[in-house]
Amino acid sequence: MSAPSDLSAEDKKLVTLARATRARTRAAEGAAVRDSDGRTYAGATVDLPSLQVSALGVCVAMAVASGSRGLEAAVVLTDAGSVAAQDLAALADLAGAGVVVHLGDPKGVLRSSSTT
Repeated sequence: MSAPSDLSAEDKKLVTLARATRARTRAAEGAAVRDSDGRTYAGATVDLPSLQVSALGVCVAMAVASGSRGLEAAVVLTDAGSVAAQDLAALADLAGAGVVVHLGDPKGVLRSSSTT
């Protein structure tokens, strides 16, 4: 796991974006990703009666809809103990192997880092 002080400035920005988005929407999860062009996308859990999308799923969909061809890093802030397998699969579908995924609590304290 990377300590927050060990994160790059760009990854710290992802933590800030995910935390702010989650807090603003009062959602279960907040997430942010950075694409291969340096653009960032932040999202929160969507939990409507007819539509459920994870925060990371929202970010991946936003990146795809914006024409992104790959991702470099992701942050997921949640009470869950791990990133859902389907979210990791979506990251891999878009970006392949090697995407850094930071997992933290809702306040932005990182617990672990891994790669797809």
